[in-house]
Amino acid sequence: MYYLAGLIPIFIGFYKAYKNTHDVTINKVTLDQISLNREPFRVLHISDMHLENISVTPETLYHHLKNESIDLIALTGDFLDRVRSIPKLIPYLQVFNQFSPAYGIYAVYGNHDYVLRRKNFEQLNQTLKRYGVKTLQNEHDVIEVNGNKLNIIGIDDFSTNRSDFEKSYEGIEDGYNLVLTHDPNAVLQMEEYHFDYLLSGHFHGGQILYPKAYHLAKMGKLPKMNMIKGLHQFHGKPFYISEGLGQTGVNIRVGSRPEITIHEINVSPYAVRHSLGAIR
Repeated sequence: MYYLAGLIPIFIGFYKAYKNTHDVTINKVTLDQISLNREPFRVLHISDMHLENISVTPETLYHHLKNESIDLIALTGDFLDRVRSIPKLIPYLQVFNQFSPAYGIYAVYGNHDYVLRRKNFEQLNQTLKRYGVKTLQNEHDVIEVNGNKLNIIGIDDFSTNRSDFEKSYEGIEDGYNLVLTHDPNAVLQMEEYHFDYLLSGHFHGGQILYPKAYHLAKMGKLPKMNMIKGLHQFHGKPFYISEGLGQTGVNIRVGSRPEITIHEINVSPYAVRHSLGAIR
């Protein structure tokens, strides 16, 4: 009896940690000063869905975002690591399409996606493309926004040694450089590669922060620099680390929450840059 009574606080703790995975946070980040009479360019950023362990449903995503104006959707990897999870991705992709982003949906891959091999990985790739997602593996795309060039640069996963910075930037012309990559540690190798803003994920905001995310120590230099989530800068260049939408290992969160982020940027070459933007 005393033994069972001692387990009750543990069960309650795990239940609360599981409930945290449903408690999605929506952050809005305004990076640049927006010019008068000009609407900001709004990027919906989703990372680390980890469809094997996700509590945020497609319906929840739609409910939270149905009234938002979205210009572009950026997906920064770790969708899944089991081929059987690919069908589970489709309802989320359908919701993303319901938001009708004016400039499309872009994605890069993360380390978990590369657990899939050959035809299984290609099945994931083709599923994304079938639902209008443009995948970038060390390459870039150029779109025009109100007469200004926006270079969308997709750098492949740094943690699995797939990043090729030179190839990603090859042939790039002047414009606003928006980088998408999974592992934010890539910024430490980008002194020679200009970006105006970089979106990433990978760390899940620690996922379990009790008392600190000591387990992130093996995940590169940024955690040792206390950069595991939110808005940061390195050598004066801003980057954002999403806490992600899903979980790995056990489907729990302590001291972190699933995150949806909307970033407001000014792609005008005359934008006034701030060292750090505002989060609300």
